[in-house]
Amino acid sequence: MKTTVETWMRLAGALATATLLGCVKGETSQSSDSTARNLTLAPAESTAALKDVPARAAEPAKAAPQKRAPKPPPKPAAPTTLTAAAGTRVPLAASDTITTRHAKAGDAFTASVSQDVKDAAGHVVIPAGSTVQGTIDAAEPRPNPNSPGKFVLSVHSVTVRGTSYPVEGSVVAMDTVQQGRGVTKADAAKVGAGAAAGAIVGKLIGKDGKGAVIGGIVGAGAGAAAARASRDIDIVLPKGAAVTLKLDKPLTVKRTS
Repeated sequence: MKTTVETWMRLAGALATATLLGCVKGETSQSSDSTARNLTLAPAESTAALKDVPARAAEPAKAAPQKRAPKPPPKPAAPTTLTAAAGTRVPLAASDTITTRHAKAGDAFTASVSQDVKDAAGHVVIPAGSTVQGTIDAAEPRPNPNSPGKFVLSVHSVTVRGTSYPVEGSVVAMDTVQQGRGVTKADAAKVGAGAAAGAIVGKLIGKDGKGAVIGGIVGAGAGAAAARASRDIDIVLPKGAAVTLKLDKPLTVKRTS
């Protein structure tokens, strides 16, 4: 019995020893494997300087392209000419006094533009002070207070900024005045003729000198009355008087600025 117990004890001890040795061996093997693995993963030593390359900076996001404002359209070129439309009224002032007592058809006359003449856009086509040239087409005084006379003007050119331009227009208004001439030589002849006729009539009626004298006086009075009634009345356009010209066709002039 004792022998059996000892035997079992020896076996148990052997088993314990074997187990212990196995554990130690496993740990040794595991340690060897771990060391080997660590040696494999460790970086090799080097004396060369390492070139540190900085990480590439992230590029900033590109901003969305801004829309450019559209360019304004180019300004149109300034016109090289200016035009006054047909129907435009041009105010004038007579440069000199014109009267039917001295003027005759075909005589020239001048006037100046009294106010700026502009186009529809407000540009000055004919500046004030421009000179107008024209012709007297008719200059007839009134033969008596009950009969009209004739006084007609026409304009054929205007000088603008030193350049003369032909004009097609009509004079539609003039500030004229009427001036009586009084008794002229022709009127005196009428008085004498009336006196002579009265004397003849008086002598025939009275059959004596007294009747002739009375008839002469009456005849003279009648002749003077006839002279006054038939005296000429001049049409006068004073210097500086207003004259209105209406353009029948457009007038185009050069623009200097």
